[in-house]
Amino acid sequence: MRLILNLALGMILSVVTFASQSANVLIILSDSDHLDLKDGNVFRTGFYLNELMQPVKRLMDAGHTITFATPNGLAPALDKSSNDKMYFNGDEESLKIHRSLLDKLQLTSSKTSPVISLARVEQIGYDHFDALYIPGGHAPMQDLLTSKAVGKVLKTFHEGNKPTALVCHGPIALLATLHNPEIFTQQLADAGHASSQPGWIYSGYRMTVISNKEEEIAKSLLNGGVMKFYPQTALEQAGGKLSSNTEPFTSHVVTDRELITGQNPASAADVADELLSRLK
Repeated sequence: MRLILNLALGMILSVVTFASQSANVLIILSDSDHLDLKDGNVFRTGFYLNELMQPVKRLMDAGHTITFATPNGLAPALDKSSNDKMYFNGDEESLKIHRSLLDKLQLTSSKTSPVISLARVEQIGYDHFDALYIPGGHAPMQDLLTSKAVGKVLKTFHEGNKPTALVCHGPIALLATLHNPEIFTQQLADAGHASSQPGWIYSGYRMTVISNKEEEIAKSLLNGGVMKFYPQTALEQAGGKLSSNTEPFTSHVVTDRELITGQNPASAADVADELLSRLK
């Protein structure tokens, strides 16, 4: 009888321990399926498959709970060019596994997507969430960088010193915490330079984002179009201390206080691992 009781107690303690380690992670994506370029050109885009799904799979495998949200609660769009094994180290099977998980979650379905709005996230309560992740793809350049709702979430996580992870174009969302991100980004688009705005909560933070060099290498993706400005330039002018890898499109992750940033698609898995280490 004592053996049975000890086994039962051990099982209960294991369940309690597992539950105590389980976290609620908020993942914010863009509502947009395009990016407005210079001269009226439009680039069809969305989130990058590996930048979203590699962290999602790692978080789910570790037993964490994920809530997906966009500013307005619209189903996010997949950048179709990212549905490629090159973003999974050339591993076709890995591509299939992550794409299958995306399909299972139905994130991109206009009818059955589980994505909620950031207004709903606020109703649930920011305290409910233990960490935040924002993947890239060009779409965050369209709306997340000036979203008041995104800025409010980021400020709350900053004040609470909660892990805040972003990758590739995702870190552009940090601009949403500026006093007036609309003016800042418009100045960048019009003149290539923006006036500094005192009091940015990430001023002086070490961080990374897809580099200007990488943007130049990959600009053929834009089909002849030109971006209004590059994220590296924007974050540097806002007051971030940017660093980049020595070899383009290799993993580079920077951590500073609560902030975890990854430079490019190759950095997504390492950003996920760093985030997981904060949730133990």
